[in-house]
Amino acid sequence: MLLFRRPRLGARVRLRTRGLGRLFSRRNSSEARGLRLLKSWLSPEQRAQFDATRYFDAIGCDSGKRYRIHHAVSMNVNQIDADGPPIAGWCFVPTGHLVAGDVMLAQKIALETNEFGALAVANTFLPQKNTI
Repeated sequence: MLLFRRPRLGARVRLRTRGLGRLFSRRNSSEARGLRLLKSWLSPEQRAQFDATRYFDAIGCDSGKRYRIHHAVSMNVNQIDADGPPIAGWCFVPTGHLVAGDVMLAQKIALETNEFGALAVANTFLPQKNTI
């Protein structure tokens, strides 16, 4: 009677397999999926700006004012003047526990489709001068 033994994976193969699993889980994390969805909704200009600076500008649909949306989940929307310095800070977020990309997308859509409605529920804050 012959006994067949299953070959054991070497340490290198195990480490590579484990590394691929980590890489896959990072790419499919909720944060990564949220950022991919956000980027798919950004205009080419907004996408280039976000990739370079981790924020992008959106134009309010009702007033035409410019808002800078920073990569964060709260207190991340600044109204900016023509030269770029922040004038006012706005804090409004969707209900629920969401990752930054999902929050930023909701803020972008709100400002670009119902600016006054979004600002009606927002809290204001004084923005820091170094947030440009």
